Amino acid sequence: MVLAFASPAFAQTTFDTKAKFAILMDEESGTVIFQKDADLPMEPASMAKLMTIAVVFDELRAGRIAMSDEFFVSEHAWRTGGARSGGSTMFAELNSKISVENLVRSVIIQSGNDAAIVLAEGIAGSEGSFAAMMNELAADIGLTDSHFTNPTGLPDPDMHVTARDLADLARYLIKDYPQYYHYFSEPEMEWNKIKQPNRNSLVEMGIGVDGLKTGHTESAGYGSVISTKDGGRRLIAVVHGLTSMSQRTEEGRKLITWGARAFERVAAYADGAVVARANVYGGTSGSVGLVGKGEVALYLPRGSRKCLGAEVHYTGPLMPPVKAGDQVAELRVFCDDQLVQVAPLFAAETVEEGDIVRKATDALKQLALGWL
Repeated sequence: MVLAFASPAFAQTTFDTKAKFAILMDEESGTVIFQKDADLPMEPASMAKLMTIAVVFDELRAGRIAMSDEFFVSEHAWRTGGARSGGSTMFAELNSKISVENLVRSVIIQSGNDAAIVLAEGIAGSEGSFAAMMNELAADIGLTDSHFTNPTGLPDPDMHVTARDLADLARYLIKDYPQYYHYFSEPEMEWNKIKQPNRNSLVEMGIGVDGLKTGHTESAGYGSVISTKDGGRRLIAVVHGLTSMSQRTEEGRKLITWGARAFERVAAYADGAVVARANVYGGTSGSVGLVGKGEVALYLPRGSRKCLGAEVHYTGPLMPPVKAGDQVAELRVFCDDQLVQVAPLFAAETVEEGDIVRKATDALKQLALGWL
């Protein structure tokens, strides 16, 4: 399965961060609001566990495992990821069995390395086999610049990700597995009579953050993948390469708050309103109406309405049959020639193959945003 993402846009304004790598993305459209070296390779640390969780959720959806299944805690998992390792741990007991649900909760809340290894061994038999599953699913999702070698994120010179890929991975988890998303905002978890708080301290700050994962190694520094619905839309942020836990918290808070507050919502087109028409070659109609999925709303930098222009872009002419509801185009919104948002557009009606071949015309239509 491949998740289709809108082309990333870029609305850089007057904002900066101490993070070496950063990105801020609108979850619904995939629009990138801010980025800083978002396509450079970086060590994921425990943020790699989001890929581990994605594989587990994929196995649950396929019915190959269940939340009630219990997996065995091997000596390898106990030694490599347990209390003896000195890293983040669930404190799982050697030779015990733990349910998939509690292992998932530990990976997300406690960042348990032992829990991640137990999941990997329970699903694939070994960390190496599980890493192959991680990379296969990453390719399906479209994470083109990431490579995983273990389920924990423990340092490995061959493992790398990008901030953009981590944001896209978070978007995949949010979109495809909303039934499990509540685990990311649980404030704490107790296991083996040891209570640990959620390692994402932003969850408890009261600023609307409800996920997703932190990470830290000596070589990589401190990082986190963050999400919030504060401000009327869901945002996803990634910051990494910071020097302390407190700096990670503050830079993450600043980026996610700026994204929620520095933009205003503009209702561009009502539900069902035709934004433009796309040419159809050889169909029963020479064109098809383009509409949003519901209301087309734009999130624009405050005070930028006078700078706006837009275009509808598609690869065309379209070839029939074009089915109502097919995503066939996108609305690209610009401010002073800078791309600030991309919104998907869908066929408003079905156009079947016709008897008369119609002349193909230019596939790029310009329109003026007179409604602003």
